[in-house]
Amino acid sequence: MRPRDDGAHADGFGGPQQGRHPTRAPGDPAPDRADPARALADAVRGAAPEELPRRLCAAAVELLPVAGASVSLLSEGLPVLVGASDDHAVGMAEMEATLGEGPCVCAAETTAPVFAGDLTGGPAVARWPVYAQQATAVGVRAAYSLPLGDTTVCVGTLNLYGTDPGELAGPDLHTARLLASALTTALTSLHRDDADAGRLGGLTHEHSAIQQAIGMVMAQRGVDAGEALARLRGRAFACGRTVLEVAHDVVGHRTRFDRDQP
Repeated sequence: MRPRDDGAHADGFGGPQQGRHPTRAPGDPAPDRADPARALADAVRGAAPEELPRRLCAAAVELLPVAGASVSLLSEGLPVLVGASDDHAVGMAEMEATLGEGPCVCAAETTAPVFAGDLTGGPAVARWPVYAQQATAVGVRAAYSLPLGDTTVCVGTLNLYGTDPGELAGPDLHTARLLASALTTALTSLHRDDADAGRLGGLTHEHSAIQQAIGMVMAQRGVDAGEALARLRGRAFACGRTVLEVAHDVVGHRTRFDRDQP
């Protein structure tokens, strides 16, 4: 997925098509910023289990100085999107899954929050050069990722995207941690409940194509799972596509990774 040209951010984060609160669906409550804990409870009240990630991502945009939010679960080390505030946030989540670098990937690996307050320069660019370039090309200049789970096990991440450089601190950091805690509770509850686990699986079923494609590339190339995923990501990046799109082509037998191919 190649970065867009300089003018493309007009339709990305912070562009004219994205209002300040684009994520609130009809009937969704407006969160109370003065009491974030109550706001989060209001945001999920009456929501179906499969709606919880989107509702909480929408609340994140209302409560925090960010333009988008997404939630990813970990599946064999791969971030799998289960909810987002809007299509722009979906694109950012898919970007990290394709590149294999960025705050979300790092937070999942370290089970610690990762805050990139300035993607336009400094340590973030040195750490994730391709991610930083592509993120800023679509108007994202700060990204923050909080692990979901506990200090020893990370089940996923809450990912926040800002259009201006800046740190997440003070009351905003407290609210972000409340969001991460609420998402951890919601997602682990879905895993524990057999009936609701099926609904959670419905949120991620499309990404099962990636795991299936990994298996097919392993067989075609005679490589392990890590190398197979790296090849899928490399093909996706070279073609300006997402790893999910390439995986669908592999599963649909439109693309192969035979031994005689690079």
